[in-house]
Amino acid sequence: MKKILATSAAPAAIGPYSQGVDGGAIVITSGQLPIDPATGAFAGDTIAEQTRQSLVNVQAVLAAAGLGMENVVKTTVFLKDMNDFAAMNEVYASFFPADPPARSAVEVARLPKDALVEIEAIAVR
Repeated sequence: MKKILATSAAPAAIGPYSQGVDGGAIVITSGQLPIDPATGAFAGDTIAEQTRQSLVNVQAVLAAAGLGMENVVKTTVFLKDMNDFAAMNEVYASFFPADPPARSAVEVARLPKDALVEIEAIAVR
């Protein structure tokens, strides 16, 4: 069973993909840019502001499936600059105060809309 997740609490997809997919036992979010869905603009210019918004957007997609951050088992963080790792990590930790998920963090050459960060998640029921 595959259910497409769509919520106005997260930015709309900017291409031919879904905000997330609910596969029953597993929910996968697409990479979430730091776009404020209310304004359509980045939530700020710093890595901390952008990380926070990307994770708020992940939360919103998970909520559309009836899940929360405690259900996340794996994330991937794409960073424009690995020098931002510590500042991203500080904000990231506040979203996973106990039993954080497995994670990969990689520097990439460029992100859509020239974002500083993009975060995707895998969650389970």
